[in-house]
Amino acid sequence: MATNLLLSPPIVFIIVLLIVISLSNILSKLAFKPKRLVAGLTKPYACGEDIASHMIQPDYTQFFPFAFYFTILHVVALMVALVPVETLETLVIAVIYIFGAIIGLTVLYRR
Repeated sequence: MATNLLLSPPIVFIIVLLIVISLSNILSKLAFKPKRLVAGLTKPYACGEDIASHMIQPDYTQFFPFAFYFTILHVVALMVALVPVETLETLVIAVIYIFGAIIGLTVLYRR
């Protein structure tokens, strides 16, 4: 009974969290700390260039369609690979899932 209690996810999480916190405290004493604070030490490094004072906001409009595309395809591949083909009903469910993914991809890439 005690073994089952120690293997429950909340208890394991707390044990691992305590181990990580204690290792962090122990290893922080070995970390490099400068003897004096240099002026440029806290500034961000941008390959030798000065960073503008405003925030740089990258454009993700071309990234999101590809991210959704790969997410849909990976989920479809996972679901179809795990469907047992022993009965006709499960095969029909897999085919319906594939058609749903095709419809989702056409909606994603319509202009």
